[in-house]
Amino acid sequence: MDKTTILWADDEIELLKPHIIFLEQKGYEVVTANNGSDAVDLVKQRHFDIVFLDEQMPGVSGIEALESIKREYPNLPVVMITKSEEERIMEDAIGSNIADYLIKPVNPNQILLSLKRNLENKKLRDEKSSMSYQQEFRKISMDLNNNLDFNEWMTVYKNLVRWELELEDSTDQGIKSILADQKQEADSIFTRFIQNNYVNWIQGKSEKPVMSHTLVRDKVLPRLSDDDKPLFLIVIDNLRYDQWKAIQPLVEASFRVVADDLYYSILPTTTQYARNALFAGLMPLEIRRRYPKWWVDEEEEGTKNQFEGELLGEQLKRHGKNIKYSYNKVLNLQAGKKLYEQMSNLMNNKLNVIVYNFVDMLSHARTEMEIIRELAEDEEAYRSLMLSWFEHSSLFDMMRFIGEKGCDMIITTDHGSNYVQHPVRILGDREVNTNLRYKYGKNLKFNPKEMFEVKDPEKIFLPRVNLTTSYVFAKAGDFFAYPNNYNYYVNYYRNTFQHGGISMSEMLIPAIYLRAK
Repeated sequence: MDKTTILWADDEIELLKPHIIFLEQKGYEVVTANNGSDAVDLVKQRHFDIVFLDEQMPGVSGIEALESIKREYPNLPVVMITKSEEERIMEDAIGSNIADYLIKPVNPNQILLSLKRNLENKKLRDEKSSMSYQQEFRKISMDLNNNLDFNEWMTVYKNLVRWELELEDSTDQGIKSILADQKQEADSIFTRFIQNNYVNWIQGKSEKPVMSHTLVRDKVLPRLSDDDKPLFLIVIDNLRYDQWKAIQPLVEASFRVVADDLYYSILPTTTQYARNALFAGLMPLEIRRRYPKWWVDEEEEGTKNQFEGELLGEQLKRHGKNIKYSYNKVLNLQAGKKLYEQMSNLMNNKLNVIVYNFVDMLSHARTEMEIIRELAEDEEAYRSLMLSWFEHSSLFDMMRFIGEKGCDMIITTDHGSNYVQHPVRILGDREVNTNLRYKYGKNLKFNPKEMFEVKDPEKIFLPRVNLTTSYVFAKAGDFFAYPNNYNYYVNYYRNTFQHGGISMSEMLIPAIYLRAK
C-alpha cells in the first residue's frame, strides 16, 4: 500500500524538523515548502493526500494559497496552522472549506490526531460500526428467538433499519451481508407472527397495535391543538421507514421530531385497501357496506381510491370533530407546484391533509423503466434516489412553509414496499388480480405452506364477490409468478420493489409527529 503523502508549507519549516521526523517514523511521507507559492506549484505537480498550510507566510499567504489549491482541487483536505486566534482569520479559513484548524505551537500528537481525523476517519468509523453491529447482532438474534409482541417487533425493525443506515457507506461487504441475512431471518419470523395474530387483531379478540383504520383516531386527532394554528397531515404514498430516516435530517432543519413512531398497515398493503381504511377509519368491508358508492371492487373498472376526502369528512363527523379541513392530492409535478403556491390559503383550516404520490410512482417506474432500475438497483440506491428527489421537490418546499408558519406536522404513509427476490408459483383464472404480493379470486392453486391464505375474507373485514373468493398473501421476499411464461416473468420482476403482502417494510410504517422549531 502506498504511503500517505503530506505537503507541509511553513516559512519556518526548518524549525519543524522534529515534527517531520516523527511523522516519517509513523510511516508518512512528508514533502516540505517554505512559502505559499511553492506549495501551490507542488500541488499541481504531484499527488498529496493532505496539505498543512501556515497561515502567516510572506508573499503568498496561507489563506491565498488555500484559495488557489481549493479552486483546482476542491476535495483535497487542507489543515490551516496559525499563531493567531483572531476571529476574522478563522472565519476566512473556515469559509474557504478547510479540513481542520490548529493553533501554534502544535505538538506531534495534535498533527497525528488531525491526520487520523481527516484521512482515517471513515476507516475508523467503519471498524467501530462493524464491531458495534457484531455485538448488537447477538442481541437481535436473541430477541428474534423470543415470542415478540407487536411493540417489540417495531423496536426490532427500527434497530435493523438503524444498522442498515449506519453501515450504508461501509466497505465491509461481509458485515453488510450478515445484516442482510439477519433482516431476511427477521422477515420470515415476522410473517409467522402476522399469520398467528392478524385475524385476532382484526376481530378484536386480542390487543392490537395502531393500524390503518385507527391511525387518524389514535395518532392524528389527539394532535389537533386548541390554538388557531392548523395541523398538517402529510401522507406520502409508499413511504418506508428507512426512507423517512433518509430524509429526516432535511426535515429537521425546520422541525423537531416529537414522536418517531411506527404503525401497522392492514392487509393487503396496497392503496386501495390501506389508504381507504386510513381515511375512512374503517376496514374495507365496512367501507363497502356503509358507503357503497365510494367503494370500487377489485374486478370493477375505475379508480379505487378517488373518495378519500369524502371518507375523511365522514370519519371526522363520527368522532365529533366539526372542524374546517382540506384534502389535497398531488399526482404530478405541476399539481405539486400549484399546491405550494396556494399554501397560504390553507392556514384558516384546523386540519390540512396532503397526499403525495411520488414514492409509489418511483417504485412502479423502477419496475418498468430500465434507467430507473439501474439508478435504484438495491435498497441503498432506492433510498438515495428518493432522498435526491425529496431535496428538490415541491413537497419539501411545502414542509419548509409549514415550519416557517410554526405549525405542527405529521408525516405518514399508507403502506411500504418490499424488495422481492424469490418467485412462488400460483395458478388462477383470468379474473385474478395482477398484484405480485397478494392474489384475490376463486379457484386459486398454490402451495399453502408458501403463503398466508385467508379462505373467508370477511374474517379480516375484506370484501368478496362470491362464496369461493379467497385472498392469499406473499411472505417476506417472495412474489407470485404464473407457470406459463414463468422464466420471463421471474426475470422481469425479480429484484423489484413490490407491495401488497407481508413484510416488515410493507407493514411497519412511519407515523412521525413534528413540531416547528
